[in-house]
Amino acid sequence: MKRTHHCAQLTPTDIGATATLTGWVDTIRDQGGIIFVDLRDRKGITQIKLEPHDNANLADQLKHLKLESVISISGLVSQRPEGTENPDLPTGQVEVVASALEIHNLSETPPFPLDDEGGDKVNDDLRLTYRYLDLRRPRMRRNLRMRHTVSKSIRDYFDSEEFIEVETPCLFKSTPEGAREYLVPSRIHAGEFYALSQSPQQYKQILMVAGVERYFQIARCFRDEDLRADRQMEFTQVDVEASFVDREDIYALFEGMVKKVWQDALGIEISTPIPRMSFHEAMNRFGVDKPDMRFGLELVDLSETFAESSFKVFSGTVKNGGAVKALNAKGLADITQGELKGLEDAAKSLGAKGLAFIKVEGGEWKSPIVKFFSDEEKAALTDKLAIEEGDIIFFAAAEWERACAILGRIRLDSAALLQKRGKVELRPDDWRFLWVIEFPLMTYDEEQGRYVASHHPFTAPVPEDIELLDSDPKAVRGQHYDLVLNGMELGGGSIRIHQPELQQKVFQDVLQIPEDVVESRFGYMLKAFKYGAPPHGGIAFGLDRMVALLCGTTSIRDVIAFPKTQKGQDLMAQSPTPVAERQLKELHIQTDLPPAD
Repeated sequence: MKRTHHCAQLTPTDIGATATLTGWVDTIRDQGGIIFVDLRDRKGITQIKLEPHDNANLADQLKHLKLESVISISGLVSQRPEGTENPDLPTGQVEVVASALEIHNLSETPPFPLDDEGGDKVNDDLRLTYRYLDLRRPRMRRNLRMRHTVSKSIRDYFDSEEFIEVETPCLFKSTPEGAREYLVPSRIHAGEFYALSQSPQQYKQILMVAGVERYFQIARCFRDEDLRADRQMEFTQVDVEASFVDREDIYALFEGMVKKVWQDALGIEISTPIPRMSFHEAMNRFGVDKPDMRFGLELVDLSETFAESSFKVFSGTVKNGGAVKALNAKGLADITQGELKGLEDAAKSLGAKGLAFIKVEGGEWKSPIVKFFSDEEKAALTDKLAIEEGDIIFFAAAEWERACAILGRIRLDSAALLQKRGKVELRPDDWRFLWVIEFPLMTYDEEQGRYVASHHPFTAPVPEDIELLDSDPKAVRGQHYDLVLNGMELGGGSIRIHQPELQQKVFQDVLQIPEDVVESRFGYMLKAFKYGAPPHGGIAFGLDRMVALLCGTTSIRDVIAFPKTQKGQDLMAQSPTPVAERQLKELHIQTDLPPAD
């Protein structure tokens, strides 16, 4: 029985024709002896009908089929009786009156419902153990289709912009100054290891030296990091590099990509140019370098207000070079003790000793710290924070970046609490894009006692800041940019250093990487740059995150066919697993396992 139509294809124009459909049994209904089967394939559903007096044997077979069994069925396409049409289905005006059946595979009873509502109530581990069943659910099928649509849109866009797709190796060399890597032992070179590529970064820069000029790749990448809702140990990124470009070219290029992807995926027109904000402004106003712009609740700097305050916690912080920041969570004075403790715990997790606050209720300011404020300070607070009845104001006093980060977290948590109360609306389809630019090129690492690259060591400094590399590296701005959407970083990149002398200076003089280490890890790049490296720059977008946002889900696991759990396990395939001693011996590896608990 050869399939003639898919299960979303038949319409009234097919009435009177014979059709053969193949798929999975979605539902079975016995209504007064008439058997109805909804047959499902990847395209949709068609209703199958059989009256027992037409074919008693076939009716009995249909009646006793188990859900999710795979069958082929042939019959005459007929008009559904008036009043039984289903307007929610493309095939809702017709049905197939069965005349022949072929059973390909009988299914056992699935361990959980395969509809969206029932499947959502199931433990995630069970869904992942039976991922092949989970992927039959309508939402998961739509997610995979969305991923395909986005990938195709991206490929079409970069092809139209005359980029070429080049595959770079997954087996690379170890670069331990980045994220933790997956190491792959070499059987041929005893005691030596590859590393699974964290990013095609170095290869794509070499492609620029090779004269490719416009490269892209939908690349598989690997990082041995703890998993979260938006992070997997293996992930996919849209990787791009171009020669003879500056930051404006990259902004325009990727705004064009975003416009095409959102149009192709959702039929939505994204407004461009996308707004831009410096790293310093983003931190100062929102406490994070990837601000969610769907709501206000901006941070306010009160360092000047409290510089001479009798409240020594605040004035002392300012005298020591720190900052006093405040956030008015408007309308949240009805916060519960449990909710308040949750906010305080969040602040402590970022280094705060506690969370000072003022509640405004019944015309009073309720807080243990209010008694330390002068009338002038209270007036300044009222003015700068627009304080009204029903507000609650949170404070952070610490080194500037830490104070921003503490209140940045409180801002997000407060917005979530206000959303529960219907006072803030955070719609997933309210697309607020933002370029965050001019990040610090370097960050001082107290533990290591040296500067480390904020982005990566190949990022070019802003030209006018290059002279500060010797005198004040922390003040140097990088030509680094992130595209942020609704509080999530979609992608980041930079204009790269293409001069070998400047790259060597950054490696050795600023980052203080020993010369022999520079040579072993990056020597081939520095050598390549001496053979005519063009000015170049690029960006990498997280495909998984982008698709998750387009699908309206908070977890990238929902848009990856076979994701890992938070413990890094594939429950379906039961990996990772121990390997045979013979395999370890071939790789010259001995295991030293910790004692079992």
